[in-house]
Amino acid sequence: MRVRTTSAAACAVLLAVTALAGCNRESTDDGAGAGKVGIDLPRSDSDFWNSYQNYIEKGVKAGEVKALPLTNSQNDIGKLVANVQTFTDQGAKAVVMAPQDTGAIAESLNTLNDKKIPVISVDTRPDKGNVYMVVRADNKAYGTNACKYLGEQLKGKGKVVEFQGDLSSINGATGPRRSRPAWTRTTRASRSSSWPPTGRATSRPPSSSPTLAANPDINGIYMQAGGVFLQPTLALLEQKKLLKPAGTAGHITIISNDGIPEEFDAIRAGKIDATISQPADLYAKYALYYAKAALDGKTFKEGPTDHDSNIIKIPNGFEDQLPAPLVTKDNVDDPKLWANQLEKKS
Repeated sequence: MRVRTTSAAACAVLLAVTALAGCNRESTDDGAGAGKVGIDLPRSDSDFWNSYQNYIEKGVKAGEVKALPLTNSQNDIGKLVANVQTFTDQGAKAVVMAPQDTGAIAESLNTLNDKKIPVISVDTRPDKGNVYMVVRADNKAYGTNACKYLGEQLKGKGKVVEFQGDLSSINGATGPRRSRPAWTRTTRASRSSSWPPTGRATSRPPSSSPTLAANPDINGIYMQAGGVFLQPTLALLEQKKLLKPAGTAGHITIISNDGIPEEFDAIRAGKIDATISQPADLYAKYALYYAKAALDGKTFKEGPTDHDSNIIKIPNGFEDQLPAPLVTKDNVDDPKLWANQLEKKS
């Protein structure tokens, strides 16, 4: 992957994000939903998605929906297509998926639409093909809030490395665009990477050593996926003797996305400064909620919901944008954060 250095705006002033119209929802059918739901899990190589799976399994066990045997496409679009076909063969009346390649799933979505099988897409918004509801946090807010935090910590100047996501996913592809407008006088030593296909513990962000060698004066790091980049990044910084506690001279300000327990531990230890808590619990809860709503024949409109989110209209359906709070040392022990709930149960 190449490293490119560009000037960009840094977050002294929060970029105005397009206001989202609020909406309420209405039901066309009050009857109980009938039929089973096909649920495909996207991968098992990150703590975030493993936590999402645990929440999905708990919801199914609690009877929130009747589910067919869960499948896991393991970040393979071919497996996802095959799993979706299996769901239709087994008579699924709704499908929950989280396509990691958001462009290659269109044909399967069209097939499901032809069969009048509603689709709930979690975390990713398919490029084409109708969806009943996309369940994810506001990705523009991710980048904006992360960059605003970095800009404030670096007082509007410095050099920041951005670990971007897989560009075959709309989340990774929009990462540079969603964060770039929020920078101010910083220089951004940015590079693309991909969510590693193997276990995170044995992987590291590609070309990290050359990046550090070419940019020894790095002041900040923004990781778009703490679940896969956190441990290898910290290990590399420690190896290079660049991992210094927050508040001490030479500390590199680090913020990531995900909100997993390991990130919280790193914040408490002063190794990183912040993360954006991507709500794995709410992703699972509302994926099942909308699956049941689809079976019940409910329809939705733009606007605020009763669970502190906003539904927006997208070209191929609707999207429920769930809250994703900034977590720092000031609120890392908040019991309402899902990562802290996991810790209490372990």
